[in-house]
Amino acid sequence: MSLPAGLGLPVLVAACAIVLGGLPFLRLAAAAFAPGWQFAPDAALAEIGSRAAVNATLHTLETAGLSALGALLIGGTAAIMLGVTDVRGKRPIAFALVFSMMIAPQVAALAFLSLFAPHSPILSLFGLSPAPGTPNPLLGRGGIALVMALHHAPLVAITLWTGLRSVPQSLIEAAQMEGAGPGTIVARILLPVLRPQIIAAALLAFVAGIGNFGIPALLGLPVNYLTLPTLIYRRLSSFGPAGLPDAAALSVLVALVAGLGIVAGMLATRRAGGKVEIERPLQPFWLLGRARPLVTAALLLLLAIKLGLPFLALLSEALTPALGVVLSWQNLTLDKFAEVLVRQDVTVRAFRNSFLFAGSAAVILALVSIAFAYALERRMGKLRRVVEVVIELPYALPGVVLAIACILMFLKPLPLLGVSIYATPFIILFAYIARFLPLALKAPVAAMAQIEAHHEEAAKLDGVTLWQMLRFIVAPILAPAATVSALMVFLVAFNELTVSALLWSSGTETLGVVLFSLKEAGLAGEAAAVAISASVVILVAMLALDLLAKRLPQNVLPWRI
Repeated sequence: MSLPAGLGLPVLVAACAIVLGGLPFLRLAAAAFAPGWQFAPDAALAEIGSRAAVNATLHTLETAGLSALGALLIGGTAAIMLGVTDVRGKRPIAFALVFSMMIAPQVAALAFLSLFAPHSPILSLFGLSPAPGTPNPLLGRGGIALVMALHHAPLVAITLWTGLRSVPQSLIEAAQMEGAGPGTIVARILLPVLRPQIIAAALLAFVAGIGNFGIPALLGLPVNYLTLPTLIYRRLSSFGPAGLPDAAALSVLVALVAGLGIVAGMLATRRAGGKVEIERPLQPFWLLGRARPLVTAALLLLLAIKLGLPFLALLSEALTPALGVVLSWQNLTLDKFAEVLVRQDVTVRAFRNSFLFAGSAAVILALVSIAFAYALERRMGKLRRVVEVVIELPYALPGVVLAIACILMFLKPLPLLGVSIYATPFIILFAYIARFLPLALKAPVAAMAQIEAHHEEAAKLDGVTLWQMLRFIVAPILAPAATVSALMVFLVAFNELTVSALLWSSGTETLGVVLFSLKEAGLAGEAAAVAISASVVILVAMLALDLLAKRLPQNVLPWRI
């Protein structure tokens, strides 16, 4: 039985959305509340109400809440400085801010651990290094909240930059004609106008804090300060598949907490009202004059604290022959880089796996995104929003929730095929495709929305099939946007830890997993070398994206303000 003409592609896209975004979470809910497909929620509710789960929930809420406030203050200030003033070096500063966010959370945590360690060569230069033998001051709640605030601050800045683009220049000019100064315009006009975006940015940082695994794992696990993601990790690492029912219940709890933040953010942005026609977008109106060097210096100081000093500490740890040795030209060595890049089988395999998994997901999603973008923009009609919500689920909810859902979905052999992909590379690839599909769709959907339909209408009159239209008309037009999608997916997947930490098996280790394992084993220098090498790969990918910027729709790359 064939589908009516024109319905094949929408049905296929909807089916893929259900498989990638719907079934895993339905399986998770079933495992938690209906084990054996019999409704029996008592065990799940008991686990959710246990002392360990309650304490982890409180820890999650306090670190996510404190970090969201910090990210809002830091990221909001940076967004205003870069968005409305004539400060120098806007684009390089914005690039560095976004780069600091693209670096994996576990790398950021490791860098700050190196910076504040008792043997820190950087702080020793200023006489601020902690005394030998004392615990690292970043371990625990305060350190987790601080590092997450710094790491998530660019999320806030990007959200506010998007809001600033929707402010008409005429609004600022009207205020200036009334004699309002720059400070008054920011305080009494811009901030009230941006209130929905400010609330959404804070909630976005809050949700990111709830799902963050890398930072609480490195800064919390050593002192037994558990958040929900690290509690789930500890349960699975301790009990294996036997701990899946408890992990499923805890994952549902994580999803509920994060879901409340997501819904609140959606409501906040919806209250912003309808679209406003903008003849001229907002231009920088705050001329700093003599304060210009000071504002530039303040932004550079932020980058030094957030990016420069931690990575100098990380680099020095990777270049010294042993822990605690002061770095000098006489003892500088690349031995740790040679160890992790050439000699150690597990780290070499992790680099290969990360390139393979991230690259495969990027290529597959780039190809798929063309058909998805065409279907969503041209063929879905009223169902588009429903399909988009289902697609967004794996990306919006914390990665640990998706990982547990994938384990439950693929633990047993697949129906009809009789083959299991559990403990194989394919389960990680499936999770990457599901998680990063929404990211891959952003650029192609934006590009598709700007394309007029007359090319397709002419092709239909010539009797062109859907496949021919996609191949010869739509694909060439969307190719640059799909290429950007591939690079963006590679950026975030290459260093990913939250999903792969629960899905890896022997032979499928990724860089995030190996870095975490090296740190746990006390091999801080080798972990630092892995972190630096991985960050270089991310930097190269971002620079490649920047070179492609001229061929892309506006505002696709967040640092090009």
